[in-house]
Amino acid sequence: MTTSSRKLDHIRICLENPVEADCRPFEDLVLIHRALPEIDEADIDMSCRFLGRELKAPLLISAMTGGHPDVLKINVRLAKAAEEAGVALGLGSQRAALEDKTLEKTFSAARDAAPDIPIIGNIGAVQLKRSGPEIIERLAEMIDADAVAVHLNFLQESIQPEGDKDAGAVLEAIRSAAKGRVPIIIKETGAGISRETALDLVRSGVKIIDVSGVGGLSWAGVEAYRAAEQKDRELEDMGRLFWSWGIPTPASIVECRDAGATVISSGGVRSGLDVARSLALGASLAGAALPLLKPATKDPQEVVKTLNSYIRALRISMFLCGCKDLPQLARVPLVVLGRTREWLEMRGYDLRAFSVYRELAR
Repeated sequence: MTTSSRKLDHIRICLENPVEADCRPFEDLVLIHRALPEIDEADIDMSCRFLGRELKAPLLISAMTGGHPDVLKINVRLAKAAEEAGVALGLGSQRAALEDKTLEKTFSAARDAAPDIPIIGNIGAVQLKRSGPEIIERLAEMIDADAVAVHLNFLQESIQPEGDKDAGAVLEAIRSAAKGRVPIIIKETGAGISRETALDLVRSGVKIIDVSGVGGLSWAGVEAYRAAEQKDRELEDMGRLFWSWGIPTPASIVECRDAGATVISSGGVRSGLDVARSLALGASLAGAALPLLKPATKDPQEVVKTLNSYIRALRISMFLCGCKDLPQLARVPLVVLGRTREWLEMRGYDLRAFSVYRELAR
């Protein structure tokens, strides 16, 4: 099966089947309500800078697709919506366009539709290793990208019938790419990134990490459906067994931030409240993909409606916490409960740093 056809499979399965993890880690985070906000909601400023460009809100449409003629319209709709809403856009893996030059338009059309926002290209870590660091500039030029995400999807590859599990020397490839002119972002694909891995990445020159933790779309689950369609019972069983494998997104935010990285929160970000929770934990931006996929099969305005819902909920969250801007939100006290609390305590983090000490410092 070609890379292009596989991408179409992924879109179809995500639209037709339940593919999310069986947990909601963000529910473990409670922002402290401020009964006297002492601000005018109309004065709240959600703007920020990312990759040298201005955003109206700290949101990213996370990588979804590209590399097949049938999904060209999806990327254009996402790009138009991102431009209108003033948020960043990540594109899916450009591997298919490297294999077939005629598919480049399925990616480059995004920049044509969105000239002013940050756009992030995408390639797999294994493809980076095999192609060499110079491939980053080629990918960026293909779509006039502001950065290129190097995705780590070894859980997915382990379940995928065509999976490539050669993970040797990937860190060295990343180290070489990080020295280039084009910024790179290391992005997981649903299994999260630990402090140990984040430290390796930061020491290799990586500045931005997209944690993409457990709590959202499960690529092991997607590949389980594909394996079932191909009558591969063993891989289907493996996909279901590892459906929720990995590090929950809130825990991964803390671990990567502690390693010194600028953090993008993704993996189960299902509302503007989750965006607020992410930023209070230490993320600088939050991304979502699956909630925007179905709207993107219709028209740009449907995507804008979903983005506006996120933005509205973020604004309400900030108002109820008494935060005029994002730096204040980053210092708002919150309580960590449940399995996320257990995880972070077992990993050695002092959770009081998120609550009483922040309140005393306000």
